[in-house]
Amino acid sequence: MEKKEAVKKIPERMEIAQKDTWDLSKLFQNDEEWNKGLAEYEEKAGKIPSFQRTLGQSAEKLADWLDFSKEFGIFEERLAYYSELRQTEDEGSATARAMSGKFLIAVTKAQAAGAWSAPEIQAIPDSIMARFLEHPRIAEYVIYLKKLLRYKPHILSEKEERLLAMKSESETVPYTVFSVLTNADIDFGSVDTPEGVRALSQSTWSVLMENKDRDLRRQAYAAFYRQFDAHKNTLAALYAGQVKQNVVNARIRGYPSARAASLFSDNVDEVVYDNLVDTIGKNLAPLHRYYALRKKALRLLELRHYDVYVPIVDTPNKVKRRTWEAAVDMVSAALAPLGAEYVDILRGGLLGRWADRYENKGKRAGAFSAGSYTADPYILMNYKDDSIRDMFTMAHEGGHSMHSFYSAQNNPFMHYSYTIFEAEVASTFNEELLFRYLKNDAEKAGDRALLTYIVNKRVDDILATLYRQTMFAEFEKRTHELEESGSPLTLDILRNEYRTLLEKYFGGVCVFESESDIEGLRIPHFYSSFYVYKYATGISASLALAERVLKGGKAERDDYFTFLASGGSRFPIDSLKVAGVDMSTPLPIESACAVFNKLVEELETLLEF
Repeated sequence: MEKKEAVKKIPERMEIAQKDTWDLSKLFQNDEEWNKGLAEYEEKAGKIPSFQRTLGQSAEKLADWLDFSKEFGIFEERLAYYSELRQTEDEGSATARAMSGKFLIAVTKAQAAGAWSAPEIQAIPDSIMARFLEHPRIAEYVIYLKKLLRYKPHILSEKEERLLAMKSESETVPYTVFSVLTNADIDFGSVDTPEGVRALSQSTWSVLMENKDRDLRRQAYAAFYRQFDAHKNTLAALYAGQVKQNVVNARIRGYPSARAASLFSDNVDEVVYDNLVDTIGKNLAPLHRYYALRKKALRLLELRHYDVYVPIVDTPNKVKRRTWEAAVDMVSAALAPLGAEYVDILRGGLLGRWADRYENKGKRAGAFSAGSYTADPYILMNYKDDSIRDMFTMAHEGGHSMHSFYSAQNNPFMHYSYTIFEAEVASTFNEELLFRYLKNDAEKAGDRALLTYIVNKRVDDILATLYRQTMFAEFEKRTHELEESGSPLTLDILRNEYRTLLEKYFGGVCVFESESDIEGLRIPHFYSSFYVYKYATGISASLALAERVLKGGKAERDDYFTFLASGGSRFPIDSLKVAGVDMSTPLPIESACAVFNKLVEELETLLEF
């Protein structure tokens, strides 16, 4: 009897070398110290009521509360990041989940105890507040207070705010259940590969979709979506619940829509969102052209949904299997135009222990950066040395982390956090520099195969960030509008809406599977509503800024660093104007579509089609 090869198992957390994990000790030394910190936090929270009904008495009294809030907030952030990051290490860990649960209970109580603060600040007469804002002790809080005062029309009574704070814990349920279900409970099984049987996960699936073996892609696609199909009713109910929650919360606070409520904090007009959807809708021809090129390059009679991620050219040896350390070297060289300080800091973090590098069983899929005020700007990855995409992910998350680093270094805690709208600029800016570096190397070497591969890779990346995320954004817009109009978000309605968008964005070139529209139920970012559009606006801005910095001089680079150091001191549209791009107009999006079109034309030439 023929002996079957053993399944290549995903390692347990304990099997990952310490040097390949992040160092959370700058937050807390260990779980025991965190638990002590949580007890201290609860004790500090007990002091919150003592400030009530004092904030309008004098600038000093207001400053006393703000000083307390700052220190309390820094401590809360440390607790939050430690428990959240520990949980992402292994979503199935009972210990980590218990920590997150205990923290959520504590922070909910603290928020309820301080629910009076915003209404009390809002109640201070404008003339008195104007004098308070001139006081020296208020200086570092001026931006924070002015942003808070914007919410005055949407702040409720003290009692109502307390009730809303008390229910905040329950608002995490849809995403928490989604995350546990998709990262811990669902067993995706395994697939046969030429290298042996390989465990299938959300992380390995993305690599398998890049495999040249079409039958393997088909098998992996079918096995992957079989599990989502088996849980489709649960997933639909979770997402519908998230949308309903968004709509109810917006109505409670008097916003015209859930989208308006989401965009309010960034002071982004809904026209910016509509500009994106409308402009991309008018520029789908290059996308459809690329899908037709992909079909031709792969020599397919039908382009299927499992054919849209595989590189359409063979992977050259020069980009096969790159260790973490080698990837750091490449990213560092690519980012050299940003200066030695930037590169040295990021390189030190990546080779040190900013990053949790590799996949382990139960670990959250994908990648993210978690920048904090007092600790490192941590990076979660599931790095694989056989995927060049992961090197671009390293540059991407490194952009986030360096943005966090400069923001924390240059701003008071109360307004150091930059918006997600801005964050996706710094990350995709780094991706563009890495692309240009690799492309330039290939051109100098006369390596047509490598050049073709890199251009194909960049086309796919811009497609994923500009076009795909806009498709997601349009889906979110539609689902929330349906809920707001009184239409129930049933499984069939969600699937029909998503399939309509698939057909629109693929332009009739792709033949979809019966389960393809279930993709709309597996996107984690849909649980951070109206988030994904920022990827598309972000890459539009970053493409313009990369061109500006690389073709400019010190002044243009300084403008970019002014943007990175702005933190939350400006609203995002204003911050990007300082950097040199105006996102209140469709022009940057049109320019991004033009860049994509040019790359598609270049790829056609390289492929001699």
